[in-house]
Formats: sequence, structure tokens, C-alpha cells
Amino acid sequence: MSATRRWAALAVLVGAVLLLAIDSTVLYLAVPSLTADLQASATQVLWIGDIYSLAIAGLLVTMGNVADRVGRKRLLLMGATGFGAASVLAAFATSPEMLIVARLLLGIAGATLMPSTLSLIRQVFPDPTERTRAIAIWSAAAASGLAIGPLVGGVLLEHFWWGSVFLINVPVVAILVIAGARLLPESRNPHSGRLDLISSALSMAAIIPFVYAIKKTFAGDINALLLTAVALSAAAAVAFVRRQRTAPAPMVDVRLFKVPEFAGAVAVTFITVFALSGVLFFFSQYLQLARGMSPLEAGIAQLPIAVASMAVALVVAAALRAWGRGPAIAGALALAATGLVLLALVEDAQSYWWVALALIPVGLGIGMAETLSVDAVVSAVEPDKAGAASSISETAYELGVALGIAVLGSVSTLAYRLYLDVPDGTPAHVQAGVEDSLASASALLEPNSALLEHAQHAFTQGMQVTTLVSATVLLVGAAVAWRKIPARRTAVLVEHGG
Repeated sequence: MSATRRWAALAVLVGAVLLLAIDSTVLYLAVPSLTADLQASATQVLWIGDIYSLAIAGLLVTMGNVADRVGRKRLLLMGATGFGAASVLAAFATSPEMLIVARLLLGIAGATLMPSTLSLIRQVFPDPTERTRAIAIWSAAAASGLAIGPLVGGVLLEHFWWGSVFLINVPVVAILVIAGARLLPESRNPHSGRLDLISSALSMAAIIPFVYAIKKTFAGDINALLLTAVALSAAAAVAFVRRQRTAPAPMVDVRLFKVPEFAGAVAVTFITVFALSGVLFFFSQYLQLARGMSPLEAGIAQLPIAVASMAVALVVAAALRAWGRGPAIAGALALAATGLVLLALVEDAQSYWWVALALIPVGLGIGMAETLSVDAVVSAVEPDKAGAASSISETAYELGVALGIAVLGSVSTLAYRLYLDVPDGTPAHVQAGVEDSLASASALLEPNSALLEHAQHAFTQGMQVTTLVSATVLLVGAAVAWRKIPARRTAVLVEHGG
């Protein structure tokens, strides 16, 4: 394959992962308008937000095994086609339940794309130097997509209805399928094991009930069903781990977690994405509903974090040489935590520019931590385990997105309700709407009403609490990186397997 064709193939693969990353956050800005249009409750909005990443996280390893058997190119093209079809369903959803189902289908289709892209990069780039550069570009796309999503959403929502954030996927998917069919080679693993459907089912049974229990706990809805969900999640998790330990060809090689550096790097990946996605999900609503920005203005307002995270590419090599991997990751997470503390302090400031300045250290810290932690994951294991290690890292990434939205979203909702004080005599339906969410309050109340202003202030206070919780989580991640990840000062050539 010629150099031009190799890099053109990489553009297709990067486009696929960028599509996935953007789609996990592009929805954030559409929440106020779709909430008003579909009459979605706060709980339904959280499910709409994180069912996508939950499906990807639960099926990622399974789809990696499927790709080994049926062919990575074939699965990628099939998954991209399914992604486009599910995008159309989401764009024209007429109820919250329909949108949740569409997002679930998007996640299932998305789970076919991520493992295929990494495996095909190895196939397309046999030269180690070129392959390392290609994987760095792939990683940058995955990391920056989280922050670029709100900008894309803002541009679309300025001119079109909320369904446009999904419909825009269709032409992108069409290009990916046509170009991928022409440029990508087929790739299979001739030694792939039997597809383990039981392990796949157990992994989903461990994740979904756990997130359900978190949502219900923060909503104060503690009952027998919640306790049953917790028990089911715990039992499925234990059964999954036991099965992986004894299976001749495990879906997840849990023995890798015995390596402290590997376990620490996976934990850092999870913690970093958990903190960032949890804040970003409600930050877009804060900009629009509490600060009165339009969707486009809100998207542009989040550019500092996107630009800063991408600018990390200019300094990450120098940081690695100067401090070593573990200390550099710890320092980056501490910098991001400092930025979140500053953000919490200025979220009620009159001028947005204080908010913008606080976003810069957040973007720099998160971008550097993500870049180095991916390298740390695969450098901690033997070369023949790199493929299994990367699959676990990707699962931790998607699970971090899903649980970040679920946990920190629930914290934000709970704090909002605690700070809210609806006056006596307020009509019951208005009180219920205001207590449900700020989006519902904005749809029910007059723009300049005293109750809406109070609700906006309560939401901002809730955001400040959530932002400080996220900062604390990042400091925990910094401690993990400092203790578990050694100070190696060179990047490792990564050979991802299927």
C-alpha cells in the first residue's frame, strides 16, 4: 500500500472514532430544546445522555471478538451503516422513550467501530514509527472529540431543530462507508476463540443495573427494585470475573490487573473521562439556561477546553522527557483539578471571560493525562498483550463517560433540588416541573420571572458542587498516577492487536 493510500485510510479510521467521540457530547447542547419538545423528565434526560456510552462500554470487547471472526473491515462498514440508520431514528424521535431506544442502537453500532479502527491501523501501518504516529493521531481524535461535540451541536442548533445533531451523522457515515470500502484492507485473526455470548451478557448485566441503582439512589427512590438491581449487578460482575479467569480465551484478560502499572493507568483513564464528561454534560445546560446563551454561543464558549486539549500535542513530549510518565500524568490531573476549582468559583460571575480562563487549565490537564495514560496502559504489559490491554482501556474510557454522566449528573440534579425553594402557593404542575429540572422550569416560566431566576441560581450552585466533586475525583486520579505509574521518560511503541 502506498504512503498516500495509507494516510488516506487513516483519515477514514480517524473519521470513524471522531464521529463516535463527537456523538457522545454533541447531544449536550440539544438537551434544553429536546426536553421542551419531548417533555422529557430529568431521569429520562440522563438515560438519553448515557445509554449510548453504556452500550458501547458493555459491547466493546464483544465486538472486538466479532471483528476477529467476521473481518474488521466488514464489521466497521456494517457498524457504520447501522450507525447512520440509528441516527435517522434518533433525529425524528417523537418521545423520550423512542430517543432512548435510538441512542441505545447508536451505541450498539458504535461498539463495532472502535476496536476495528485500532486493529486496522496495525494492518495499514506495518512500520513501527509510522504506526506510532498514526496511533497518536487516532488518540488525539478520540480525546478532542469530547470537547468538539458541543461546538458542532451549537452550530447546528443555531439554524436547525435538535434532531439535526443526529442527522448530520448520515452524510459523514456515507463518506466513511464509501471511502472505507475502497481504501481499507480486510483483516481477521485466524486464531480467534469462540465468541462468548455468556460473558457479553454478564458484562451488560453488571453495568446497566449498577447505573440504574445510582440514578434511583440520588433521586431518593430507594426500594426493593433498587436493591435487586444492586444485587444483580454485583452477582453478574463476580460471575464475569470468574468466567474470565477460567476461560481458555477470555474476553477480558483480568490477570493484567495484577500488574500495578496497568491497573493504575486504566484507573486514571476511567477517572479522567468520568470527571470531564460529568461536568460537560451539565455545563452546556448551564451556559444556555443559567447564562442565557444561544446554542452557538454556548458551543463557542466551550472552545477554550477543546483548543487547550489539542494544544497538548505541542508539549506532551517535552513533559514526558522532563518528568516521566507517572509524575506528568499526576501533574496534569492536578492542573485540571485546579482549573475545576477555579471554574466552581467563577460560575456565578457576571463576565463569562472568567469562566473561559478557568477552562484552559482543565483542557490542558485532561488532554495531557489522556494522551499519556493510553500509552501507559499498553506499555505496562508484554507486546503480545497490547491488544487485550487496549480493549480494556477503551472499555474504561466509554464506561467513564457513561458513569460520569450518571453519577455526576445525579449529584448536580440532587444539589439543584436542595438549593431550590419553591414558594408556597405555586401551582402543583409548575412546582413539579421546576423541581424536575431547570430545562423544565425554563419551558414553564416566564423569562424574567423571580422563580426562574431563583431556579437558575439554584442550578448554578448545583453546578458548583458538581464541579468541586469532579475536581476531587481528579485529585484521586493524580494520587493513583503518582503511586502506580512509574516515571519512564520515553513513549513506548504500541502494537495494538485485534
